[in-house]
This record gives sequence, C-alpha cells and structure tokens, in this order.
Amino acid sequence: MPDNTTPNIDDTQFRQIDHARLFPEERPAHAPRILLLHGSLRTRSYSRLLSQESARILRRLGCETRNFDPSGLPLPDDAPDTHPKVAALRDLVMWCEGMVWVSPERHGAMTGIMKSQIDWIPLAPTGGIRPTQGKTLAVAQVSGGSQSFNAVNQMRVLGRWMRMLTIPNQSSVPKAWDVFDDAGRMKPGPLYDRVVDVMEELVKFTLLTRAQSDYLTDRYSERVESLEELSRRVNAPAALGGAETTGD
Repeated sequence: MPDNTTPNIDDTQFRQIDHARLFPEERPAHAPRILLLHGSLRTRSYSRLLSQESARILRRLGCETRNFDPSGLPLPDDAPDTHPKVAALRDLVMWCEGMVWVSPERHGAMTGIMKSQIDWIPLAPTGGIRPTQGKTLAVAQVSGGSQSFNAVNQMRVLGRWMRMLTIPNQSSVPKAWDVFDDAGRMKPGPLYDRVVDVMEELVKFTLLTRAQSDYLTDRYSERVESLEELSRRVNAPAALGGAETTGD
C-alpha cells in the first residue's frame, strides 16, 4: 500500500530491500577476475612493477589477473573507439570483476597516462551495461620522494565517479627507486606487507559483492527515469566535445 508520508516517491518504482538478492545462496565459483592498470611508460616503470607484484599476490589468493599495457593507447578522443588498444582495454574492463589502479605521482597528481586509460572507459551503458558499475577497485601509487597520497585520493574520486566499490585500504610507496631490487621485485618490509593487505582486502570485497553487484548498484532514480532519457542525459555533453559527466 502506498505510504502517504512520502508523496514524492513513485510507488511503482520504489522497492523494499530484497534480502534474497542481497544475500544470494548461489555464488560464482570461478576465480575472481582482476584487471590491473599502471600509469607510466618508462622502461623501468615502478607503477608497472608494483602492478606486477600486486598481480602475483592476487594469483596466490586464487585470482585470474590481466595487466594492461598502456603503450600505444591514443589520447582520449584522438582516435575512434575501434582503435585496437582502446578495444582491448574496453574488452578487459568488461571481462573483469575488480580492478587495481597504480599510478606514479607527477606534479602532485596522477599521470596523464593513468587518466587517459580511465577516460577511455565509457561511463554510459554499452549494450545496457555500464562497464565499471559495481566492480571493486583498489588504488595505489608510487612516488620518487617522500610518501604522498595525492594520486590515490584522486583515483578514489574517479572510482566513485565510475560507480565502483573502492575498498578502504590503499598503498602509497615512497622512494620507489629504493623499494624494488635489480630484478624488479619489491623488497620485503612494511611497504610490501601493506600491498599484501590491500590485495587481500580487494579479493574479500570482490568475493562478497560480485554475485549481487547489479543489485547493489540498482537505483530508484534510474528506475524512474527511462533508459532513453538516461542515455540522452549521460551523452549530452559529448556533442559539445566534453566528457560524460554522470556517475554521482
């Protein structure tokens, strides 16, 4: 029966919490699928080394991992989305259930290389599906100097904007040149232990949420708004050369 204390709610689209969907008895049995992005093209890229070290830990935790190489990825809007590198990135985003973003901090921010990868991921529905919505995310950064959190803080904002479930923990690796050995492996110590913590937490959150990610991100406002209206609103700035702005 409609509740007359909330007259502004559309009762045809309002839903009580569905505990069966929130706590499903059947859950996926396959290995969690995690995509890792890094934000540097240098021959000895510490963000790449950290993403590779993270992937090793994730595989030890039972995950299937893919590391995307951003070399050759065009600037956003400087090539069609059929470009092979763009298509490869988008296919991996559709494949994964969780992501790890690792960026150097450059001029107090994430790198343009890192941001370009994220900018190529569409926000609007592709075939009725938002590629990142409901997927888990862990963020990490490397710095040449003292420890900082500017890049991870920026990536957290982006993760929320992309409707991802960004885990509470994160990794910031200062003086990265002194943290990796000549073979490119991360040295043991508190910084390495923190990376293990972050990957462990990412796997836990992925296992907890992947079966019901669609339900967790189902929104009353979008049930009220038609798909056609939503698509028009999301893509409207594209005609002006701007970026998609939804994601709140």
